[in-house]
Amino acid sequence: MNWRAKIITHNHEQRIAVYFEKDAALIAWIKTFPGARWSQTKILWHLPDNDENRRKLGIPTLVELSPNEEGMRGLESFKRWLRSKRYSENTIKTYSEALKSFLVFYRLKDLNEIDNDDVIQYNTDYILKNSLSPSYQNQIVNAIKLFFKTTQNRVIAIEKIHRPKRAKVLPNVLSKEEVKAILEAHSNLKHKTMLSLIYSCGLRCGELLALQPVHIDSKRNIVLLKNSKGKKDRIAPLSPKILNMLREYFIAYKPKVYLFEGQTSGQPYDSRSLQMVLKQALVKAQISKPVTLHWLRHSYATHLLESGTDLRYIQELLGHNSSKTTEIYTHVSTKSIQQIKSPFDDL
Repeated sequence: MNWRAKIITHNHEQRIAVYFEKDAALIAWIKTFPGARWSQTKILWHLPDNDENRRKLGIPTLVELSPNEEGMRGLESFKRWLRSKRYSENTIKTYSEALKSFLVFYRLKDLNEIDNDDVIQYNTDYILKNSLSPSYQNQIVNAIKLFFKTTQNRVIAIEKIHRPKRAKVLPNVLSKEEVKAILEAHSNLKHKTMLSLIYSCGLRCGELLALQPVHIDSKRNIVLLKNSKGKKDRIAPLSPKILNMLREYFIAYKPKVYLFEGQTSGQPYDSRSLQMVLKQALVKAQISKPVTLHWLRHSYATHLLESGTDLRYIQELLGHNSSKTTEIYTHVSTKSIQQIKSPFDDL
């Protein structure tokens, strides 16, 4: 097919213009694109400018492009500031990638020309047009606000920027029978111990992989979680059952630096490999639910609540800043709900 594509502005909207000689096959093809329109004034077909259409037409997406030189300097300065404030590498990566797409979107503008209206337009013409998630939308707003405040010494009026309402998503919880089946699925001692420790202490994946042998206090029956989310230390109780499993594991594997090491001695176990360990356990346990490692943490909290543990203690055990974060488990606990008699039974 003989055609070429170009980004244009049409009726104050950024569009993708597609140029070609009149051809029935090409017209039929261009009509397959959602939102394709013919411009009588410009004598061309034009499409919505979104990543999906860009990929189909071989035009670089915003993710694949780079900001202008000034934007790149600003981005690098922003990364340095985040590192100087000891933000985690995950947060730095998330904020930097979100900010990069914004700076690419306005790569034809100087930074000092960007204002609140530009952020709103980016929200409308890029985030919403590409159906990007509400969480990404919040991330980019946070990143933009912090970027202009810290490296540009300017304030973006955040209250004027449209922010999505947070979806009230309930945590996914497994039954005790399902958890037991998952934890007993592996015969490999290391795999069994890793999954068991996540559930028995309500750990995040990163917290498990950062553990070192010195963090296991067998005399006090606790595990010390150093520098976990929010750069906070906390402790979690160790059950006698998991402590015996850890002793057996330690004798068998003799870890040197990290409690759970990968193929390279002294290096932590890979998070993707741990995800695969869980997937294999699900297959063996014949559980078809899309279980993730975080489901085990949610299940730990819910099972504690159902056994009568006070929410304040659960909040402390999970390392939540706000009690409202922990209160969500009251909505998935079935202990009280199961006691409610349906009027259907009286019919």
